[in-house]
Order: sequence, then C-alpha cells, then structure tokens
Amino acid sequence: MDWAAIRDDALGGLTLSLMPPKVQLPALPYAVTLFAQRSRDESVSLQELAKILETDAGLTIQLLKYVNSSFFAAKNKIVNVLQALAFLGCHNSRRFVIVTGMEAAIRAHNSKLINQNAFWSTNLQKAIFAREIALLLETDPEIAFLGALLQDYLLPVLTNDLYDDYLEFVQSQDSTTIKLSEFEQARFGWDHELVGACMAHGWKLPDELVCCIGYHHRGIEILTDPRLGRSPVAATALSALLPDEFCPDLHGLALLATLERDWPAFNLERLAESVDGQYLEMSLGIQNAFPLLPRCQSLGNERSAGSDATLAAAAST
Repeated sequence: MDWAAIRDDALGGLTLSLMPPKVQLPALPYAVTLFAQRSRDESVSLQELAKILETDAGLTIQLLKYVNSSFFAAKNKIVNVLQALAFLGCHNSRRFVIVTGMEAAIRAHNSKLINQNAFWSTNLQKAIFAREIALLLETDPEIAFLGALLQDYLLPVLTNDLYDDYLEFVQSQDSTTIKLSEFEQARFGWDHELVGACMAHGWKLPDELVCCIGYHHRGIEILTDPRLGRSPVAATALSALLPDEFCPDLHGLALLATLERDWPAFNLERLAESVDGQYLEMSLGIQNAFPLLPRCQSLGNERSAGSDATLAAAAST
C-alpha cells in the first residue's frame, strides 16, 4: 500500500504555519525520532538502537523501570538498555519509545481543561480496543495500538493554549450533537486530527501511523474505503467512537453496535470485556475510572428498553 500517498491525501497541504502564534507546539526528543526511523530498518542492530536511547537519560530510566515492572515479572533484573531492547523486541521497544517520548512532550504542557491521567487512561483503553479490531481485520495490531493511543495526543496542548475556545465547546449545548473536529474546523479552519498528523509527519514517524492519526474521525464508514477499510487506520477510527471527555455519551458505542448485524466476528460486549481485562494487566497503576463493559451493558439495556417500549406501543394500537 502506498502509505506516503495516503498520508499526503490526509494532510491536504496543511502546514503548521496556519496555527495561531500563541499555540506552543511540543518538540519530540531527537532520540525518539531517530529511534523510530532506525528501528524500522530490519538490518539495524540492537547495539545501535541502544546507543541512540542512551543519549537520552529520561528515556533510559523510563525504559528500565518499564521492563523491570511487575507487569513483566522478569526473572532477572534488567540493568542496561541493550538488555531491555532484547527483552522487549524491536516492535514493542519502538512502541514504548514513541509513546513515552510523546507523552512526556505533551505532559510538559499542563492543560487547564483536561485531566492528564484520565486523558491517557482513556487513550490506553482506545488503543487496546483498536488492537483487538486490527486482529479481527487481520492487519497490523502494533500500528493500530499506537494510532489509537496517539490519535488525540495534541488536545492537552491545544485546549490549554486555546482554552477559551475549547471551553466554549465543552459548555455549549451543541457539544452533544456537533463533533469536536467540526467545531475546530468552523472555529480555526483546522482540527486536531490534521494538526496531529502534520506534527507526526514532521517528526518522521511511520506514514501508516500518521494516517491513523489523520483519519481517526472517519467513523464506521471507513470500513467501506477500498484502501483503508481493512487497515490499522480503520481500527483506529473505530476506537475513536468510544466515549471520552469530549464525547461522553454512548452515541459512538451505539454506532459500533450496529456492526454486529453484518460482521459476525464483531461482538461489542465481548470486545469490551477483553479490553477491560487487558487494561488491568498493562495499565501499570493507572486506574481505569470508566471501564468499557458497564457502558456497553448500559447501552444494551437502553436498546432493550426501547424495543420493549416499541412493542408496547404497537400492542396498544
């Protein structure tokens, strides 16, 4: 697949020069971008990758804490970067480095509107969901996981630097019917998915990851796209329908539930149960304040009550 062409379609010529001067866009550590590029070369050695990470003390410390955490329960303590990379493998190492580097860059910008812990918790839930969908679609689960985890990564920065605008959206009654991206396009002439994709491209992250970010608000219709319908981009777009701080209602879940009729392998409650279980295993102490399964069950109860009401009305006529 020509990901570079799809990336260019997603960006549509957008440049960061369109951003208001008061928006202080984050900088990704050089070690992260270099590691992301070099680790995609199958001929690169772990020794070279280790040397890249060792230039960044913060990444080195976080990596060693991660591999020695109770989540992995390593038999022997891992004491250096090379051992850590060998333990995780190239794919998992790349995922860790990209996520950790981007999260650190974003957390450096305190948001007055978004609770950072809740924000990253919600994104982790979406990432696990996207990975499960990618497995159903028989596409790359690693890229789907990363794409979903990072789909909204710029929102803490944007909502802080453009606080009054985003506060207006949150407090508006229309926020229950108008998508955040629609509000952004009307107010600014861009939205966070396009700016996020543009930033990711500038950081030289993989083109398919840039596309996941740039197309994540395409909804279930993306499944009919001849290029993207069975790709990690589609898995990311479906994960974007899960409830979050800017869209807390169950409308997105209701849309996902419609897939059960025509996609036998897709069972929303079964997926939700799997996502909640995996979250507990890998959240590393981040509490899941809003498990997915109870929300899906609430949706099922609402649909059942609606059906019962319809039957009762029909019986009375």
